[in-house]
Amino acid sequence: MPSRPHPQSRSRQRLAEEKLLFEKTRDAPLRVCLTYANRYPLAMGNLGFQSVYEIFDRFPGAVCERAFLPDEDEEVASGSLASLESGRRVSDFDIVAFSISFETDYLNLPRMFDLIGLPARADDRGESAPLVMAGGPAMFLNPEPVAEFIDLCLVGEAEEMLPEFLALYSESYQQSGRADLLGRVDSEIAGSYVPSLYRPRFDGPLTVEHEYLGDGDGTVERRLIWDLNAFPTTTRVLSSEAVFGDMVMVEASRGCQWGCRFCAAGYMYRPIRTRSPDQLADAVSAGLGERDTIGLVGAEMASVPGVAQLAAQAVAEGGRLSPSSLKADCVTPSLAAAIADGGTRSATIAPEAGSERMRRIINKNLSEADILRAAELMVGQGVDHLKLYFMVGLPEETEADVRGIAELVDAIRARLGEGARGAHRVGRVTVSVNPFVPKPWTPFQWDPMRPLGELRRTFKDLRKMCGRIPNLTVDTESPREGYLQTLLSRGDRRVSRVIEEIHRAGGDWWATIRSWQREGLDGLPHPDEYVHRTYGDDEVFAWDFIDHRIAKSYLWVERRKAFAERQTAPCDTATCHSCEAC
Repeated sequence: MPSRPHPQSRSRQRLAEEKLLFEKTRDAPLRVCLTYANRYPLAMGNLGFQSVYEIFDRFPGAVCERAFLPDEDEEVASGSLASLESGRRVSDFDIVAFSISFETDYLNLPRMFDLIGLPARADDRGESAPLVMAGGPAMFLNPEPVAEFIDLCLVGEAEEMLPEFLALYSESYQQSGRADLLGRVDSEIAGSYVPSLYRPRFDGPLTVEHEYLGDGDGTVERRLIWDLNAFPTTTRVLSSEAVFGDMVMVEASRGCQWGCRFCAAGYMYRPIRTRSPDQLADAVSAGLGERDTIGLVGAEMASVPGVAQLAAQAVAEGGRLSPSSLKADCVTPSLAAAIADGGTRSATIAPEAGSERMRRIINKNLSEADILRAAELMVGQGVDHLKLYFMVGLPEETEADVRGIAELVDAIRARLGEGARGAHRVGRVTVSVNPFVPKPWTPFQWDPMRPLGELRRTFKDLRKMCGRIPNLTVDTESPREGYLQTLLSRGDRRVSRVIEEIHRAGGDWWATIRSWQREGLDGLPHPDEYVHRTYGDDEVFAWDFIDHRIAKSYLWVERRKAFAERQTAPCDTATCHSCEAC
């Protein structure tokens, strides 16, 4: 049996392979360990993680190192998790900062605390322990399931907020201690959330109120950067081992104007903000000096001003542009041609729903003609692998809407088969189908996830309907995975106990949930109360103390419009103030 590489050997190998695109601080009095609640390849493929790494390290008087969940073949003893850069124990740093992108990464926190050698619960850690803070998209939406583990959460975009915190920490921590520091951060830095200053009260499955022990009303204002051009955001660490390690990522925008009613990112990052074409052009040129592919990052890239010119520029400079997502009705012939000219042979379209009715409900603003036209444009330029994304279990969905997925896929396949007798034709079509998961801060946050048995039957029926379509692959996500995501997305502070139970069960989350369903957990409602319940229209959510600059009444109106099958026009940030994000 081959011997396993020692963790320090793996770290040295990774460090030697990395290329930093910023000048790193080598020594400083304030030592920060930035940790990603998952493994190295996922962390280093995350543009937000890389950006925060640079922000921490460039702050005067601070040095930032990194630590990750060990690889599956690595054995790390309790209390011995060390940083990648120096091999210093994470427990010896002044600050341990978690970057958490996905709710399912919450399950990794107790294990990481065990590897660091710290109690998971903040109340059990002494004054000499590192300050534990967290940020990232999952924490922006609903930090409550892990609030008991965290001293401080920073809600929102970090470019201005993080240096403000570090300045306050450097000024006051050594003199005043942790409690006083957290009190000052809470009162002086917008976007800061100190869980110890909040006392949620529950009545069965309901969150009744959030008692706030600090000054003011306890509202946490999500921070955002109005001028993205002031903070260029591109890949800062090149690593071939990272997810997307073969490309340089360039952030083109934040937010999304389309308002799909299921999409948390479309509301969490409002209002839509785009970088200037000149800044993006410079970033593309610089990135092509390091990699042949530029990954253009944002919620939706086909509507970014000048995106076709960027794709053509990348080709002219010997590379290619790979946009993260393209809305079908925004794909132009010039954009399709420029992407294909770069050698891209796979394209993704996300109709999300099969029927026109269902797309009106979710506010997709996309017709079947738009979808067919985009597919023809991409395939006509040489794409031979088409990926299609759908959801099932959406609010108000019927059997006819599910059947519409198969009918739409069949129409796409037939259209491309007939029209591709010449040089270009689509070879493979992959259909990816996921169960709907209700997310905080969306119009569907009140709505339940469908029962697992119903979803399994839907997947089975859909596979049968699609089985007669040639050269088609259907991938489906497990309904159990959707159940876990919903539980963590809608969970309150009591769910931290469940996360700890899962850790004690060796990470077997489904066995833990099944035990909870059968036998209960003292003081917790049945898990289905979080997952399969329709929330009341005037209910207090666990995440209501966060201000995402969106009126809750606006989200409720959008939900009512969904049930009336009425669409909402894309955001016009110059004239519209309905959702209050601007």
